[in-house]
Amino acid sequence: MTGRGRFITLEGVDGAGKSTHLSWLVNHLRAQGRTVVQTREPGGTPLGEKLRELLLHLSMQLETEALLMFAARREHLAQIILPALERGDWVVCDRFTDASFAYQGGGRGLSNAKLSQLENWVQEGFQPDLTLLFDLPIEVAAQRMAGAARPLDRFEREKADFHERVRAAYLARAAAMPARVKVIDSRQSLESIQKQLEEIFSSA
Repeated sequence: MTGRGRFITLEGVDGAGKSTHLSWLVNHLRAQGRTVVQTREPGGTPLGEKLRELLLHLSMQLETEALLMFAARREHLAQIILPALERGDWVVCDRFTDASFAYQGGGRGLSNAKLSQLENWVQEGFQPDLTLLFDLPIEVAAQRMAGAARPLDRFEREKADFHERVRAAYLARAAAMPARVKVIDSRQSLESIQKQLEEIFSSA
């Protein structure tokens, strides 16, 4: 009988290279013989992708923003993540609830108490098996984002102090949950990061 799959999330400030590392990791896991579902937040489902467009491009009140993030997450869990894990698949997701604590919490100032209430209600104790936090100084991230070939969304366009708060919230979350959240220095070369990821998953 196939056992439960594993839920891996990738987090980090904008410009930390998550998308590059996510694609490599998915290919690496598939090469190991895993069945992998690649997804993202906000998004991942037809409803989630519609909510993503609103969240990334339409200004809204802070609590509305947080509620929509968790509404998309509930749909994502019910339709994609939990069924895949039950099948024995691995799920690799670009952002999850740590991003809500970092962006709506650290960046925008929503209280951790409100976010924790939403987390408990929507997830009912469910957490990723492993979170990879790609950490980068904000000035380096800004230089990388300046070369983006696409228009920036409303989060990416925020000022440096917003992104500093996001980074600090991510690192605080990692310090509080070291068994789950592994911090990876994104200033390293691509080869060094990939070697580190290989080591993390060699015994997985």
